[in-house]
Amino acid sequence: MGADNQTWVREFILLGLSSDWDTQVALFILFSVTYLLTVLGNVLIVLLIRLDSRLHTPMYFFLTNLSLVDVSYATSIVPQMLVHFLAEHKGIPYVSCAAQLFFSLGLGGIEFVLLAVMAYDRYVAVCDPLRYSVIMHGGLCARLAVTSWVSGSVNSLMQTSITFQLPMCTNKYIDHISCELLAVVRLACVDTSSNEVAIMVSSIVLLMTPFCLVLLSYIRIVSTILKIQSTEGRKKAFCTCASHLTVVVLSYGMAIFTYIQPNPSPSVLQEKLMSLFYAILTPMLNPMIYSLRNKEVMGAWQKLLGQLSGLTSKLAA
Repeated sequence: MGADNQTWVREFILLGLSSDWDTQVALFILFSVTYLLTVLGNVLIVLLIRLDSRLHTPMYFFLTNLSLVDVSYATSIVPQMLVHFLAEHKGIPYVSCAAQLFFSLGLGGIEFVLLAVMAYDRYVAVCDPLRYSVIMHGGLCARLAVTSWVSGSVNSLMQTSITFQLPMCTNKYIDHISCELLAVVRLACVDTSSNEVAIMVSSIVLLMTPFCLVLLSYIRIVSTILKIQSTEGRKKAFCTCASHLTVVVLSYGMAIFTYIQPNPSPSVLQEKLMSLFYAILTPMLNPMIYSLRNKEVMGAWQKLLGQLSGLTSKLAA
């Protein structure tokens, strides 16, 4: 840019959660443990699905994708945050900041579309069980998964491009734990109304549209479950959806609260807490929710542990 006050910023400074050293060390320990649990939980879920042939179904194919998205999302934010807890200089290069925004925003969008796809899978399983295997064939599952990844990535590429075309002047302090979209846009020294419109449109397309599809799916699912005569049948049908429904409430609820609301915008503290929720809490909870609330997954865990126990006994003999 020509004028001195319109120069490109080469590095941003992330202000993070706290400037107190003792607090930062405590947060480093807490989030290190949480991140390790997140990676371990999601990797184990993926391995379990791969190893147990009983889990080679559309539902668990999509769950594999969800676990990969969760661990990737956490990895796009948490390691850098952990480094900054112990670093005196909390800078992040301009290019690294753009990359972080691209990956975190893209993976978030992928998860929202993927949750809608999983809701459709549950809808077919409950409302049209006799044709489930015919409708949810491998080709359709692959196309739905690819659509999720492509739509989230394309949206992120567009948002990242228009955000980092904004002149930041000398503004380089990001009051956030990462290069989050709203936090970066606030640094611009020009009118950002077009960016705010783009964010709103993006939120409607990749957040509210999938959410409405999930809502419609569950209205049909609940309607079908209520028509089932036996209590055991209703309980079984509900159990097939319980894990997914829990994840849906957690993910969509917090995102809608952050991005779809009338002015004033959420406070900086709210935005930080939301980012922590998506980067740390949700990716850690999802494997637990699907493990503890799902009999098939619990059965697969018991089978795997039994096999490992038997192998250990043979080696020790």
